[in-house]
Amino acid sequence: MKKNQTIDRRKFLQSLSTGTLGLAAIPVFSAEKSPPNPDIYASGEPGKAVGSTHAGWQIGIGKSVITPTNGVWLAGYGRKRVAYGKIHDIWVKVIALKDAVGQRVVMVTTDHMGMSKTVYERLFQAANRAFGLERSEFMLTFSHNHCGPCLEDDLVDYYPSDQRQRARVAEYTSWMEKRVMEAVAEALSNWQDCELLFGEGTCTFAVNRRDNKEAEVPEMLAKGLPLKGAVDHYVPVLAAKVPGGHYLAVLFGYACHPTTLDFSTWCGDYPGFAQIDLEKKYPGTAALFFNACGGDQNPLPRRKVELCQKYGEMLSTAVDEVLRTRMQSISPVLSLAFSYVDLAYEALVDLEKLKPIASGTRPLQARWANRMIKKIEAGEKFSDRYPFPVQAWKMGKELLFIGMGGEAVVDYSLRFKQEFPQRTWVCGYANYMAAYIPSRRVWEEGGYEGGPHLDEYGHPAWRWSGDIEDRIAGAVAKTVKQTQDTG
Repeated sequence: MKKNQTIDRRKFLQSLSTGTLGLAAIPVFSAEKSPPNPDIYASGEPGKAVGSTHAGWQIGIGKSVITPTNGVWLAGYGRKRVAYGKIHDIWVKVIALKDAVGQRVVMVTTDHMGMSKTVYERLFQAANRAFGLERSEFMLTFSHNHCGPCLEDDLVDYYPSDQRQRARVAEYTSWMEKRVMEAVAEALSNWQDCELLFGEGTCTFAVNRRDNKEAEVPEMLAKGLPLKGAVDHYVPVLAAKVPGGHYLAVLFGYACHPTTLDFSTWCGDYPGFAQIDLEKKYPGTAALFFNACGGDQNPLPRRKVELCQKYGEMLSTAVDEVLRTRMQSISPVLSLAFSYVDLAYEALVDLEKLKPIASGTRPLQARWANRMIKKIEAGEKFSDRYPFPVQAWKMGKELLFIGMGGEAVVDYSLRFKQEFPQRTWVCGYANYMAAYIPSRRVWEEGGYEGGPHLDEYGHPAWRWSGDIEDRIAGAVAKTVKQTQDTG
């Protein structure tokens, strides 16, 4: 593709064939093929509209299949899972938005379980070099789907990987990153005028897994008994619409783990089914999903494909109902901010505590402990702080979108909705997979999300310090204030 050449989206859509379950399919590039021409990443002068003098919003859309073909294992559940076929493809989908003065943002959504800091940094640096995007303008999100592939440097001790499998993970990750950049390039070279609208629906299959026993949930639901614990059943919906015409893209969220399935088949879990269903209902519309603060939420009951498809249809129905109601318009003004906050560990590891674990009977912890021991013996000094990413996009005076790294529990979303005057949405799986992010309440209660489980994420510690919520909330407040000061 020649420099500054733009993509005609109508011709692009017409060139697609119908894929599994009706989702548009783009040919998957072979991992053995040469990298694409770097000129594909050129998009003209950063921040300037291409071929339009429209004074409102503009949107660009890109998408690509990222289903593995090289034998990489599925991510999640801490065991070897070799993929046998697929229910449907997994995707990277990108929307780029531009306001009336040319300020841009790019959101990348994927059907992956988690992105490491390594992958985030490589993708951001590539986007910065190619398109001039700053950190505040670029947000990488992942659905936390457990039927997607392992990625480089994410949960490195979690799986019993050998050298061959690690090579396949690296190979797939490199291939995937090229697909992501191609989708970003497509979005940034294909601007269309649009109206930007938002609304909220509800969907009720998410269950607080800390306060409800999975085995008891089906009977409780059958008897109409109330479930326990905090939940966030809101379904945020952001829609880009041709002025007076059809929908170009629909971004929607939900706070729940995509862990309906635990078998060895490629699939997008319930978010994948929801996107497929919406793209069937609205042909020519790109449907994109982000996971809200679902760190302590599970789809229950689960473990069946029929349930997974049911939850996807429930979620797409909730989105559809919002699209068919009167949504609120967003004024075309973007104000952005990004920051890091240092999260403290409760205590760092040491050799005395690591050596019994390294020779113990728990394989995951033994792998982690042996890796930590090698680092210590090589002279590495661990930091007692971890840089945690916080991001805020203010859209007009109407909507505030917050991005947080890691698996935030639902308390964060509920808190921030109360603290800020605009309608506020929180993406709890943004930029990279830090670990579980407990609130103070969850930290005090302990358990899987709040207790000493940072070893599973490769940290040189077992637990966050008890002030984690205060640190994050303070950083979010400062980051949001920056958008207010400049907006």
